[in-house]
Amino acid sequence: MDADEAAADILGRDALARAYFRLGTMVLVDRKLADVLNEVAVAAAQLIAGATAVSVTLVEGDEGRTAAHVGELALVLDERQYEQGRGPCLDASRSGTELHLRDMANETRWPDYTPGAVAAGAACSVSIPLPVQGRVVGALNIYGSARNAFTEEAMGIARAVASFAAAAVVNATVIEASQATAMQMQEAMASRAVIEQAKGLLMGQRRCTADDAFELLRRLSQDTNRKLRDVAEAVVSMATDPDAPAA
Repeated sequence: MDADEAAADILGRDALARAYFRLGTMVLVDRKLADVLNEVAVAAAQLIAGATAVSVTLVEGDEGRTAAHVGELALVLDERQYEQGRGPCLDASRSGTELHLRDMANETRWPDYTPGAVAAGAACSVSIPLPVQGRVVGALNIYGSARNAFTEEAMGIARAVASFAAAAVVNATVIEASQATAMQMQEAMASRAVIEQAKGLLMGQRRCTADDAFELLRRLSQDTNRKLRDVAEAVVSMATDPDAPAA
């Protein structure tokens, strides 16, 4: 048996190995977070035995939202928890603790939530926190239609999927920060360019030094309570358009 055949044999026998292989083939780079999380939710629904519906909750401040889901049951039960301000998906997100409800009909921790969840068709659920850079940003939620539906093997796969979902959030956070930094640098360069242009015009008009020209721009900025860039743009506009408003 060669290496490829051996790998195929392991994947065929080991559900967790199949899950890691499936997750490892997903692309994170240059993709929207929503698209990645949707793919994660689909993978979870297909890989986790006993899963009837799956969702990914993201929490910002005290507010939760469903960023991706497979099956309307997950969306309905998530939104009920958001409306009530508590429930397994929110509490797992806030506490960083995995919450496994093996039998919702006999669950007493969320009396305002679980009876309605059972009536909607859920018999069990698990919510696994998504830790990102030292804080928890949400949870992977798996809902089952039978009591005690999730075996230890299924739980292991769920944790693997949750880790990948957290990695996707980290990647999106890094990309967002990089894009924000790049935009700030572009704005700073544009501001510097127009300020230098305004300084040059003032130096030519007033026969003054660069420092004197900058000081004049700074005073105008303070006196008129405007940004330095806006004052510089006004100076440039006045030089190129006689009808432009005065700086």
